[in-house]
Amino acid sequence: MAFLDCRRVLLLGLLAGWVLAHEHHDKPSEEEAQAPIDSILWIHMALQTLVWGIMFPIGMVLGLSKSKWHVPLQATGFVLTFGGYILGHSHKGRQFPAGAHGTLASILFVPILAQLVIGIYLKLHIHEQSIRPYVVKVHSVIGKSYPILGWTQMLFGVITLRGYCRGGHLGQCLAHYIMGSGFIAYAVIIVITFLVGEAWVKRSGRSPEFWDSCVITAWGIVNTFTEHRGNVWSVKDMQHTCSTIGWAGGILGIFLSRNNQRNVVPSLVLILTGWAMGSHAQELMISTTVHAMFGNTLVLAGVARIIEVCYFAPIYSRNLSSATPGDSSSEHTLHELDPSSQAKEDKSAASVGFRHLPPFLLVASGLLFMSATDEELRYAHANDMDHVTYILIMFSLAFLIYAFVVYLIHLYATSGRNADSFLYKSGITLPATAGVDVPVEYELAARESRDGPHKWRSPYGRIPNAERGNGEVFHVVGDDDEEDGGEAQTLVGARR
Repeated sequence: MAFLDCRRVLLLGLLAGWVLAHEHHDKPSEEEAQAPIDSILWIHMALQTLVWGIMFPIGMVLGLSKSKWHVPLQATGFVLTFGGYILGHSHKGRQFPAGAHGTLASILFVPILAQLVIGIYLKLHIHEQSIRPYVVKVHSVIGKSYPILGWTQMLFGVITLRGYCRGGHLGQCLAHYIMGSGFIAYAVIIVITFLVGEAWVKRSGRSPEFWDSCVITAWGIVNTFTEHRGNVWSVKDMQHTCSTIGWAGGILGIFLSRNNQRNVVPSLVLILTGWAMGSHAQELMISTTVHAMFGNTLVLAGVARIIEVCYFAPIYSRNLSSATPGDSSSEHTLHELDPSSQAKEDKSAASVGFRHLPPFLLVASGLLFMSATDEELRYAHANDMDHVTYILIMFSLAFLIYAFVVYLIHLYATSGRNADSFLYKSGITLPATAGVDVPVEYELAARESRDGPHKWRSPYGRIPNAERGNGEVFHVVGDDDEEDGGEAQTLVGARR
């Protein structure tokens, strides 16, 4: 079996060498550059979008949840992506000059072949106590990089197809695509943190705004020192380098986040950035309106985040008598009050829906900014597309991207090792088990850790029917993290 796997790796290596040896057109003729796109190239684009945009992200999530479908899906993706490479180098019709898309396509063979080799090695189950643990970590890091690599390569593909970002347009492309992608990545981080990342936030001992402020600080530093080139300062150069507000506000946000405190500084940075970007002077009317809509959307995202922090976040107490036992280094600003009141329940229900608004608006902001380069808007203007149609197209894409992100998070929570937990938490009635003569209802709830209640979760706020008011006792079960002891989940039945 191992011999056959080695032969497959060798065959794939030879195939990669053949693809990399394909002749590229450094400078195609005018006729080649204007030729129609043939069907082979369209199939290449559709296939690679399917693999890198959908299959590999799903496969990554299934790997994180230890699903049995992880290996089959990723293996299928590897086969299809090699087929896509062949199609991309076999098409006729329109030809393209050498660029970042072709270069990255060659570089991508490194992680692809690395994952194949590592996957085969892990299947052999050798060196269990020496080399294997480190190889597992490398495998995980490479796998988690696939969505980023795929997003970047798809962007390069669109740029190559349209012939954008060459000559004097490169700087603007870098600014718009990097910053726009950054907003989308920021949105993904926020939604992961609030949907499935509470345990990680709890272990980190930091409030969400601490991590927001760190990201904003890094973004502000990059923008401040990379947005100006040459000796002549334009109005846009001065506006762009005024991203000092990013790292200046980020530093304040980091300081205010000490001792687990939440704050609105990251939201204020979003609001001011949206106002500034939306006020850029533009040459075309469609460009002015698209930039204004981007700014307004980013402002709205900041306002929504302020509302989330101030009104929909859990109520915290400084009462040390009710503080987390053993937590002597915190001001207990994340310790929740008793959530049994009806007002608390209503607020929690409202927060479930509202928490999606800030990240969605950040996704929409990112797409609007990425679509607001001069070349893109001149193309739309030349084809008689008005700003309303253009903006609605971008919001449609934002809905699709955010839906896919939320689906991936849902898939993680309901597949593999998390599948049983999801069924129990959903109140699924299971058949009677040994020693029990009636159906048993299982409920999954957050159990107090060894050091006391979770900082980011109420002892009862996420447990259906935890307090019935009639004295009936319900057992609380929990899911100890592997890092915190590796104990298996305990299921405790409660008779109705």
